[in-house]
Amino acid sequence: MASNMRIGGLASGMDIDQIVKDLMKVERMPLDKLKQKKQILEWQRDDYRSMNTLLQDLDNYIFNNLTLQSSMLKKKVTSSNDSVVSATASASAANVATSIQVQQIATSAIWLSDENTRVDKSNFSVENDVTLTFTVTNGDGSSKQATITIKQGATLDGVISQLNNDPNLGISAFYDEQTGRVSIMKKDTGEKASIVLEDQDTADFFAQKLGFIGAVAGAELTGKTDGKDAVFTINGLPTSRSSNTFTINGVTYTLKSTGSATITTSTDTDAMFNVIKGLVDKYNEIISKINAELKEERYRNYPPLTDEQKEAMTEKQIELWEEKARSGMLRGDSILSSGLSKMRMDLYTKVEGSNITIGFSQLAEIGITTSSNYLDGGKLIIDETKLRQKIQENPDAIYRLFNNDSTNYSEKGIARRLRDTIKDTIGKIEQKAGKTIWTNQQFAIGRDLIQINEQIDRFEDRLKEIEDRYWRQFTAMEKAIQRANEQSMYLMNAFFGGSQ
Repeated sequence: MASNMRIGGLASGMDIDQIVKDLMKVERMPLDKLKQKKQILEWQRDDYRSMNTLLQDLDNYIFNNLTLQSSMLKKKVTSSNDSVVSATASASAANVATSIQVQQIATSAIWLSDENTRVDKSNFSVENDVTLTFTVTNGDGSSKQATITIKQGATLDGVISQLNNDPNLGISAFYDEQTGRVSIMKKDTGEKASIVLEDQDTADFFAQKLGFIGAVAGAELTGKTDGKDAVFTINGLPTSRSSNTFTINGVTYTLKSTGSATITTSTDTDAMFNVIKGLVDKYNEIISKINAELKEERYRNYPPLTDEQKEAMTEKQIELWEEKARSGMLRGDSILSSGLSKMRMDLYTKVEGSNITIGFSQLAEIGITTSSNYLDGGKLIIDETKLRQKIQENPDAIYRLFNNDSTNYSEKGIARRLRDTIKDTIGKIEQKAGKTIWTNQQFAIGRDLIQINEQIDRFEDRLKEIEDRYWRQFTAMEKAIQRANEQSMYLMNAFFGGSQ
């Protein structure tokens, strides 16, 4: 619109400003329609993206809970004596009972400074930089080199901190002010642990600064109490480990004390049931929302409001109007309708193949059916008793029902089918409505918005020209009236001025 201030009607007495505004309202009507069309496209874009968010949530749930054995085939482990042994099990562990007798707990190797030599913290000093070099053997027999540089002026606390923080050394050291002694303990356990001082500088530092009298280059640190391996008998087989925590056949045991216990591993039917029930609930929630969008009424008599219309309404009126105006943006949408139909087929189609167990090839066979009420829009119903029975009967068969891998659709598990359909539907929606990180050129609605924005820009330029033209015409009229008024006044003065 023109930016110059204009004052009209001085000669004619007409409200030129209001007349121009009224004329421009008519001229602006096509522009308002363009802006309304733009708003509808933006609402459609946003609604499409909200549907994609729902579909992505379903896909994430399937991936995190149904496709992973660790989520789907959880094991329940119980110990008859948790103070002796506790255990956890991976999805691959067999459902068995294991007897275990613990004869010895694994312990860490410990080195103590000389009991007759007190380390004086207040007088501790490092006169020159010194590099300490070690060969460290862990409790399981694995070895590595460790090198630490102690800087001139380092304090005892600083030295202890450096020793503790070196990952290759793998120790926990501390200084006891009461006794004046230094304690070093390997963080891992096992009888093969050792720390060898590789050179004379290292031996001298430990002997002179840390109180390990008798430390010798090329030999193990003095003051050692050997670590121990865990010794136990499992199902009658005597064996040992360097650590109190170890894994055998998918079961991870943690030894706590000497004694006996029985470890029982079984399928966690509650975990699998909850995962499947979660899928049904998530699927029902999402198809309910998508069906609502597909059936939502489209109120074509409620177009988006213009800025001028909003100025004449209250906030509540605007809210109620726009609620109807943006209703039904995705009514009857073919992409969403096709996606729902395909997901229903994914769920109902029998899974075939040599890996599929008889009686575990369809959802109906494990207690999941479709609601008989057509108003539910294909929601799934669970027979909880039957599903629990089927899980208890053969959890591996249920896992394969959902996750059997094949390039052949008929042999592909239900979860894999659903993920393929969701991915395809999301892709089609993105081609139409894009996603937040895309530019408008990358999707169909965005390209339509670019065209409309260009049309709006051109139309606004045209409106400026039209308004300027109206003002020029009315200004010319005002000038003509002004001249007519001046001539009239001149004639009146000519005829009647002399007789006064």
